[in-house]
Amino acid sequence: MNHGTEILDAKQYFDELEGVVANLPHGTINQIADELVRANEAGRMVYLFGNGGSASLASHFACDLGKGTAYCNGGKRFRALAFTDNIPTLTAWANDSSYEDIFAEQLKNFVEPQDIAFAISGSGNSKNVLNALRVARESGATTIGVTGFEGGEMKSLCDICVVVPSDNMQIIEDLHLSMAHSIFRIVSSRMACRTMTASVAK
Repeated sequence: MNHGTEILDAKQYFDELEGVVANLPHGTINQIADELVRANEAGRMVYLFGNGGSASLASHFACDLGKGTAYCNGGKRFRALAFTDNIPTLTAWANDSSYEDIFAEQLKNFVEPQDIAFAISGSGNSKNVLNALRVARESGATTIGVTGFEGGEMKSLCDICVVVPSDNMQIIEDLHLSMAHSIFRIVSSRMACRTMTASVAK
């Protein structure tokens, strides 16, 4: 895996990070927030998955959506599940089928039309992520992805895809987390506003 330009000091790293931040597609990030709000209002599920650091983010973001929005003035709870969290199931599919199937096979148990499959991959080419996205598309779910580099094969499998414009994996992962936090804050703010509006209307 290419790790981008050699980094020799902290200033260089953060200068590079600042340059990538300036080129993030804010409109597409907002679209993801819109889709998550829609899913919540419709009572749909959000499934998250990725490998390595992306697996950690899938778990982190599922926690933010599921627990963090529980305080939105009595609003509808988010139905979010990270396929990275069930170690026995992950290892069973990896052992009995293949590692490339660990997310797709879990998704087959649950996914329904209009659910959201949320893929996280720095390269956009992780085979187990791509396989899960294909299952989601075949099932009529909305596919969302965050990636880096040029987007990889994942870009063509997503209805909405944010590509962090960098070839530095650490900066890509930094900004995936920042995007997840920004999306969470947008979503929770909208949920809070709508529940307050509904309460006043009564």
